[in-house]
Amino acid sequence: MTGIDDEKAVLQEFLRYQRASVEAILEGLDEGQLRKAVLPSGWSPLGLVEHLGHAERHWFQQVLTGAVTPMPWPDDDTPPLTTPRPVDTVLDFYREQCRIGDEAIAATPLTAAPVGRHPEEPLASQTTDLRRIILHMIEETARHAGHLDAARELIDGRTELGPR
Repeated sequence: MTGIDDEKAVLQEFLRYQRASVEAILEGLDEGQLRKAVLPSGWSPLGLVEHLGHAERHWFQQVLTGAVTPMPWPDDDTPPLTTPRPVDTVLDFYREQCRIGDEAIAATPLTAAPVGRHPEEPLASQTTDLRRIILHMIEETARHAGHLDAARELIDGRTELGPR
Protein backbone atom coordinates (compact mmCIF):
# COMPACT_ATOMS: atom_id res chain seq x y z
CA MET A 1 0.00 0.00 0.00
CA THR A 2 1.19 3.48 -0.79
CA GLY A 3 0.86 6.46 1.53
CA ILE A 4 -2.12 7.74 -0.41
CA ASP A 5 -3.79 4.31 -0.21
CA ASP A 6 -3.20 4.29 3.54
CA GLU A 7 -4.73 7.75 3.81
CA LYS A 8 -7.78 6.70 1.78
CA ALA A 9 -8.26 3.63 3.97
CA VAL A 10 -8.06 5.75 7.14
CA LEU A 11 -10.56 8.28 5.80
CA GLN A 12 -12.95 5.48 4.84
CA GLU A 13 -12.53 3.94 8.29
CA PHE A 14 -13.48 7.22 9.98
CA LEU A 15 -16.49 7.70 7.69
CA ARG A 16 -17.70 4.15 8.32
CA TYR A 17 -17.26 4.71 12.07
CA GLN A 18 -19.48 7.80 11.97
CA ARG A 19 -22.09 6.01 9.86
CA ALA A 20 -22.11 3.11 12.33
CA SER A 21 -22.51 5.61 15.18
CA VAL A 22 -25.64 7.03 13.55
CA GLU A 23 -27.23 3.60 13.34
CA ALA A 24 -26.15 2.57 16.85
CA ILE A 25 -27.63 5.72 18.37
CA LEU A 26 -31.01 4.89 16.81
CA GLU A 27 -30.97 1.23 17.74
CA GLY A 28 -33.83 0.24 20.02
CA LEU A 29 -36.01 3.29 19.32
CA ASP A 30 -39.56 2.53 18.23
CA GLU A 31 -41.33 4.31 15.38
CA GLY A 32 -42.88 6.93 17.63
CA GLN A 33 -39.50 7.76 19.14
CA LEU A 34 -37.83 7.91 15.73
CA ARG A 35 -40.45 10.42 14.59
CA LYS A 36 -40.43 12.46 17.79
CA ALA A 37 -39.25 16.06 17.58
CA VAL A 38 -37.50 16.90 20.84
CA LEU A 39 -36.09 20.30 19.90
CA PRO A 40 -38.05 23.45 18.98
CA SER A 41 -36.80 23.29 15.35
CA GLY A 42 -39.00 20.21 14.87
CA TRP A 43 -36.60 17.76 13.27
CA SER A 44 -36.95 14.06 14.04
CA PRO A 45 -34.22 11.43 14.34
CA LEU A 46 -35.67 9.59 11.34
CA GLY A 47 -35.81 12.81 9.33
CA LEU A 48 -32.18 13.48 10.15
CA VAL A 49 -31.19 10.02 8.90
CA GLU A 50 -33.04 10.67 5.65
CA HIS A 51 -31.14 13.97 5.41
CA LEU A 52 -27.86 12.08 5.84
CA GLY A 53 -28.90 9.73 3.03
CA HIS A 54 -29.48 12.75 0.81
CA ALA A 55 -26.07 14.13 1.80
CA GLU A 56 -24.35 10.84 0.89
CA ARG A 57 -26.21 10.83 -2.44
CA HIS A 58 -25.39 14.47 -3.17
CA TRP A 59 -21.66 14.38 -2.36
CA PHE A 60 -20.67 10.97 -3.69
CA GLN A 61 -22.99 10.84 -6.69
CA GLN A 62 -23.98 14.32 -7.84
CA VAL A 63 -20.75 16.07 -6.90
CA LEU A 64 -18.06 13.38 -7.11
CA THR A 65 -19.23 11.31 -10.09
CA GLY A 66 -21.73 13.66 -11.73
CA ALA A 67 -24.20 10.76 -12.07
CA VAL A 68 -26.99 10.15 -9.60
CA THR A 69 -29.40 7.25 -9.12
CA PRO A 70 -33.09 8.18 -9.19
CA MET A 71 -34.79 8.88 -5.88
CA PRO A 72 -36.94 5.99 -4.62
CA TRP A 73 -39.85 8.40 -4.01
CA PRO A 74 -41.20 11.57 -5.63
CA ASP A 75 -40.28 15.03 -4.39
CA ASP A 76 -42.53 16.24 -1.61
CA ASP A 77 -42.94 19.30 0.54
CA THR A 78 -42.21 17.65 3.87
CA PRO A 79 -40.84 20.06 6.49
CA PRO A 80 -37.03 19.99 6.70
CA LEU A 81 -35.47 17.06 8.56
CA THR A 82 -38.75 15.20 8.95
CA THR A 83 -40.12 12.38 6.81
CA PRO A 84 -43.47 10.70 6.15
CA ARG A 85 -41.76 7.55 4.87
CA PRO A 86 -41.74 4.22 6.72
CA VAL A 87 -38.81 3.60 9.06
CA ASP A 88 -37.44 0.68 7.01
CA THR A 89 -37.64 2.72 3.81
CA VAL A 90 -35.56 5.53 5.33
CA LEU A 91 -32.99 3.21 6.91
CA ASP A 92 -32.67 1.21 3.68
CA PHE A 93 -32.26 4.47 1.71
CA TYR A 94 -29.49 5.63 4.06
CA ARG A 95 -27.67 2.29 3.90
CA GLU A 96 -27.98 2.15 0.11
CA GLN A 97 -26.58 5.65 -0.29
CA CYS A 98 -23.66 4.72 1.97
CA ARG A 99 -23.04 1.58 -0.11
CA ILE A 100 -23.08 3.57 -3.35
CA GLY A 101 -20.77 6.14 -1.74
CA ASP A 102 -18.33 3.41 -0.74
CA GLU A 103 -18.31 2.13 -4.34
CA ALA A 104 -17.59 5.63 -5.64
CA ILE A 105 -14.78 6.05 -3.12
CA ALA A 106 -13.26 2.69 -4.08
CA ALA A 107 -13.35 3.56 -7.80
CA THR A 108 -11.91 7.07 -7.47
CA PRO A 109 -8.36 8.23 -6.70
CA LEU A 110 -8.18 10.31 -3.54
CA THR A 111 -6.78 13.27 -5.47
CA ALA A 112 -9.41 13.15 -8.24
CA ALA A 113 -11.37 16.32 -8.84
CA PRO A 114 -15.15 15.96 -8.69
CA VAL A 115 -17.09 15.84 -11.96
CA GLY A 116 -19.95 17.88 -10.48
CA ARG A 117 -19.94 20.85 -8.15
CA HIS A 118 -21.76 21.83 -5.00
CA PRO A 119 -24.00 24.82 -5.82
CA GLU A 120 -23.00 27.03 -2.88
CA GLU A 121 -19.80 28.57 -1.57
CA PRO A 122 -17.73 28.01 0.49
CA LEU A 123 -18.33 24.26 0.16
CA ALA A 124 -17.87 24.31 -3.60
CA SER A 125 -14.36 25.72 -3.31
CA GLN A 126 -13.49 23.59 -0.26
CA THR A 127 -14.38 20.24 -1.84
CA THR A 128 -11.91 20.12 -4.70
CA ASP A 129 -11.07 16.41 -4.63
CA LEU A 130 -12.28 13.11 -3.20
CA ARG A 131 -10.17 13.60 -0.07
CA ARG A 132 -12.03 16.80 0.80
CA ILE A 133 -15.41 15.29 -0.03
CA ILE A 134 -14.76 12.39 2.36
CA LEU A 135 -13.58 14.83 5.03
CA HIS A 136 -16.74 16.87 4.54
CA MET A 137 -18.91 13.77 4.90
CA ILE A 138 -17.05 12.69 8.04
CA GLU A 139 -17.74 16.15 9.49
CA GLU A 140 -21.39 16.16 8.32
CA THR A 141 -22.08 12.68 9.67
CA ALA A 142 -20.29 13.32 12.98
CA ARG A 143 -22.14 16.60 13.46
CA HIS A 144 -25.50 14.93 12.96
CA ALA A 145 -24.50 11.91 15.06
CA GLY A 146 -23.96 14.42 17.87
CA HIS A 147 -27.43 15.84 17.25
CA LEU A 148 -28.84 12.32 17.37
CA ASP A 149 -26.93 11.64 20.61
CA ALA A 150 -28.60 14.64 22.25
CA ALA A 151 -32.02 13.71 20.87
CA ARG A 152 -31.64 10.14 22.12
CA GLU A 153 -30.83 11.39 25.62
CA LEU A 154 -33.92 13.60 25.57
CA ILE A 155 -36.09 10.74 24.27
CA ASP A 156 -35.13 7.96 26.66
CA GLY A 157 -32.12 9.06 28.71
CA ARG A 158 -29.65 6.75 26.94
CA THR A 159 -26.19 8.16 26.28
CA GLU A 160 -22.81 7.08 24.93
CA LEU A 161 -24.23 4.76 22.27
CA GLY A 162 -22.23 3.66 19.27
CA PRO A 163 -18.91 2.04 18.49
CA ARG A 164 -16.65 3.99 20.80
